[in-house]
Amino acid sequence: MNISSYSAKDIEVLDGLEPVRRRPGMYIGGTDERAMHHLVAEVLDNSMDEAIAGFASRIGIELSADQTVTIYDNGRGIPIDHHPKFSDKSALEIILTTLHTGSKFSEKVYSTAGGLHGVGISVVNALSDKLEVEVSREQQLYRQHFSRGVPTGALEKVADRLGGQGTTVRFHPDPEIFGATLKFRPSILFRMARSKAYLFNGVEIYWKCDSVLLHDDHATPQESNLHYPGGLSDFLASAIKGRRTVAAQPFIGDVEFSTDRGRVEWAVTWPDDQDNGFLHAYCNAIPTPQGGTHESGLRNALARGIRAYGELINNKKAAQITSEDVMAGACVMLSIFISDPAFHGQTKDKLASASATRMVDQAVKDHFDHWLSGDPDTANQLLNLLIERAEDRLRRRQQKEVSRKTATRRLRLPGKLADCSRSDNEGTEIFLVEGDSAGGSAKQARNRETQAILPLRGKILNVASATTEKLRANQELSDLLLALGCGSGSSYQQDALRYEKVIIMTDADVDGAHIASLLMTFFYRELHKLIADGNLYLAMPPLYKLVHNGKTIYARDDAHRAELVHNYCSSRGKIEISRFKGLGEMPPAQLRETTMDPRSRQLMRIRIPPNYDSKLMVEPELESENVRTRDLVDTLMGKKADKRLEFIQSNAQFVLNIDI
Repeated sequence: MNISSYSAKDIEVLDGLEPVRRRPGMYIGGTDERAMHHLVAEVLDNSMDEAIAGFASRIGIELSADQTVTIYDNGRGIPIDHHPKFSDKSALEIILTTLHTGSKFSEKVYSTAGGLHGVGISVVNALSDKLEVEVSREQQLYRQHFSRGVPTGALEKVADRLGGQGTTVRFHPDPEIFGATLKFRPSILFRMARSKAYLFNGVEIYWKCDSVLLHDDHATPQESNLHYPGGLSDFLASAIKGRRTVAAQPFIGDVEFSTDRGRVEWAVTWPDDQDNGFLHAYCNAIPTPQGGTHESGLRNALARGIRAYGELINNKKAAQITSEDVMAGACVMLSIFISDPAFHGQTKDKLASASATRMVDQAVKDHFDHWLSGDPDTANQLLNLLIERAEDRLRRRQQKEVSRKTATRRLRLPGKLADCSRSDNEGTEIFLVEGDSAGGSAKQARNRETQAILPLRGKILNVASATTEKLRANQELSDLLLALGCGSGSSYQQDALRYEKVIIMTDADVDGAHIASLLMTFFYRELHKLIADGNLYLAMPPLYKLVHNGKTIYARDDAHRAELVHNYCSSRGKIEISRFKGLGEMPPAQLRETTMDPRSRQLMRIRIPPNYDSKLMVEPELESENVRTRDLVDTLMGKKADKRLEFIQSNAQFVLNIDI
C-alpha cells in the first residue's frame, strides 16, 4: 500500500450511536444470549435507581410473545423539557440518542445509583429495532418512538393524565445485531426481577410473561408480585430451602456507613452438607458475579472474626483458618450501596472501589463478633467445621507438593516397611506393629507373599489434640500414609489403597490398647472412608499362655483366662500359666499361630456408623449414632481433660478389671 494513499479521507467519524452498533461487545459484552438479557438489566436498573432514591415504589416488567420487553415504574419520569445545550431537543431525546448523558455523574439527583456512565439506555436504544418511551409528568403523558438509535418522530404529548407519574420503556432487540433465532428466556428475566425485589425491600416488582413462552417452563410463573420485606434474609432462606445448616439462624445484618453515604447488607450461613455453596454479591442493586472489593471486605471480616473467637477460647488451631476456608461451602448474599462506585467494564461484573473493602470489613466484623459471642454453641460448631476445612486444605497442599516431587522421581516406600511380594492388593494385609522388637518377630512369622509389616516407634501422635503442622511433621504418620498410598481426608482414594486389610497389631495390655486407640483415632480423623469401607481391623493377640497335660491354649485377657481355668478345674493335672510381656517376646511360630495366620487367628473389624445423607434418605437414627461416635472420640482423645474426667467418673462403676 502506498503511504500517500492513506489520508484524512480514510479516517471515519462515527456519529450518534453508530459506535454502539459497530462494536456492541464494548458496551454489553457481545451479541450472545447473555448480552441480549443485559439490555433488560440496563433499563431495569434505571427504574431501581428511582426506587432506591425513594421516588418509586412499584416497577413492572413484562415479556410479550414477540420478544418485546416492557419496563415501567412510578418514579419521577424522565425529564421532557428542552436541554440548555440543545434548544431543539428534549432531555428525553438527548438521553436516548447520546452516549454519556444522564443525571448520575454527580450526587445531586442520586446519592447511589447503578447507572454511572450515561450509556445504558442509549445503548439499549441503539441495539433495538423498535423502542418506545412513555413519560408521565405534570399531569401529562408524553411518547416518543425510536429505531436503531434514531428518533422516528418527535416527542409528542399524547393526552392529559390525572394523577400518577413515571416512565415506561418498551423495546425489541434488533435481529440484525442478535440474530433472528435468539430469544429471551423468561426464567432468566424472572430471576433478575426477583433478585432486584430482594435487594431493596422498599419496592414491589410486578412480573408478567406471555403464556406462549412458558409451555416448556413450568417453574417460571406467568404473573407474580414480588415484594420481600426481609430483604437478603428472605433471599437466603429461599436459596437454601431444605438444606441443614450449622447455625439455626443465619448471620444477617444491615449497616449504614458513617463515613460515606451508603450502606451494606448481608446474609450468611454455613450448610453442613456436601453440596456447593454460593456467593451472590451486588453493588447498587447491580449483580457483580466476579465479586470485587466489597466481597474482599466480607471475606476479611469473617476470617478475622472466627480467628479472634478461636483465640478467645484458646483454640490454637483457629489461627490456620483463612478466608478461603470460611467461604468454602458458605451460602452468602451481599449487597452494598455506595456513591460513585468504580467497576471493571460497562457490564459492571466486578466492583473496583478500593474504599469498599475497608467499609464492609469494619461494618461486618463488629457484628460477626457479637453474633459469635452471643451463641457459643453455634460458634463452636462453626469453628470446628472451619478448622476441618483448613486442615483439609493444608493436607491437599501437602499432597500436591508430594505429587510434584514424584513427577520427576519415584516415591520410595518407608525403609522400615517389610512389603509383601504380591503386586495387586487382593488378599494382601499390612500389620501395624509396636516397635522394632515386635516388628522383628512379625517379619519372621508372616507370609511374605501377602503380609506386610510396618513397625511404628512407640505411641504415635494423638491427632485429636494435635495441630495440622504437628501432624504433617510426624514421621511415623507420614510413613504410614506413604505405605498405604491412598491419601487422606477429602483426597482419599480407595482404589489407591495398597492393601486389602489394614491390621493394627499391638500388645494385649494397657499400653497396647492405648497405642491401638491412638491409631484408630488417626484413621477415624484422617482416613474415615477406609474404616467405612471395612478395611481396618484389630488383631487379637493372646495375653496368657496356658499349658495343661501337654496341651497349649491361649487366653485373650484376664476374663478369658479365668474362664479357661474354671473349665479345667475339674480336670486332673496342674495348669501352667504364663503371661506374654509383648509381641516381641513371643516366638514367631506362636505369633503366626495365634495372631497372624488367617486359618487360626481372630480379627476384629472396626466399624463406624455411616454418614447421614439426606439425599439417600438414610434413617436419622444413624446420624445420631454418628454424632455420638464423633463426640466420644472428642471426649476420650481431645484436648479437654475435664471431658475425660467426667467420662471416667461416670463410667468407673462399670469397670470390673483394671490392668495396672
